[in-house]
Amino acid sequence: RLTHQILESIDKALKPQGVAVVIEAAHMCMMMRGVEKQNSMTTTSAFTGVFKQAETRNEFLRLISGSN
Repeated sequence: RLTHQILESIDKALKPQGVAVVIEAAHMCMMMRGVEKQNSMTTTSAFTGVFKQAETRNEFLRLISGSN
């Protein structure tokens, strides 16, 4: 939900042609108890507008991943 809430807030405040949000987070509950996976990461993403086009979305993802 957090990813979509950020996307909606940016979209509402700025009214851009598109918004792309990518969040990478560590789950503390998985690190501290239960499964105890120390490097457990989750990545979520959400896109609107021009970022729904595969070419634009792929370019954005390539740029943030550091792969040219």
